[in-house]
Amino acid sequence: MTMHLYFSLIPEALIASMLPPEQFGQYYATGHKFKSKGQAIFFEIDPTFRHEFFDFASATRRCVAKADGSPKNSVYISMYRVLEHLSISAIGKMYLTTAMGATLGLERGSALPKPVPELHMYQALSPINSMVVSALNPAGYYADVTTAPSHSFSFPGMCFVELELGPLARDPENGQEGDLPYSFMQHLREALMELKVGSKDNKLVHRVHSLEFPYRMVKDGFYIGIGSELVHYPMLPQAVLRRDHSNWWRSANL
Repeated sequence: MTMHLYFSLIPEALIASMLPPEQFGQYYATGHKFKSKGQAIFFEIDPTFRHEFFDFASATRRCVAKADGSPKNSVYISMYRVLEHLSISAIGKMYLTTAMGATLGLERGSALPKPVPELHMYQALSPINSMVVSALNPAGYYADVTTAPSHSFSFPGMCFVELELGPLARDPENGQEGDLPYSFMQHLREALMELKVGSKDNKLVHRVHSLEFPYRMVKDGFYIGIGSELVHYPMLPQAVLRRDHSNWWRSANL
């Protein structure tokens, strides 16, 4: 059986498994016999990738079939400083698994989306899990917290998702909330109204925020960067999800 490598974001971990992505997503989100449930987000990593920071030799010895011939579900290689020791070239397809175990694969985009002159909300997924609103586009925000920091801290890399703001992205004071599901709307409006390009680019909404969020609120998609490299995984349009991935879509909106 083939040994797969997965970079999990909930929690951050590098995992070896004999399960292919869809089966791994179901196992990781629901556990055995669906006794536990929770979203899972992970990337498939090139199985030939190696870095001296990780003990791949031990993982290879442990990631073997069980006595009854069934595959090994998971072997944790690391749960510490995983992202910064990966390489963008080794990161493959991204997978979103619902709490019910349905898994959707996303391909990497060929380029970053064109900047849009509006406000943004970013949920960091690794190595931290803060939520911020920003006047910066995704590439600008990434640079601001990694390669060209405007603060006294920076990160070697980051994975984050942009979430929908609806009309608040253009008019945070008077924009209609519509079907935005956030429980902190007043706080969100006040944070957005503080943003001023060039003086207040970012505003923290939650220092520590739950890594689970409604998949329907994903805007342009997910971003992952290491050092100066930043790539984008576009979220599929909702019309495509309803038409071509109806089981996943229903599961995501239970």
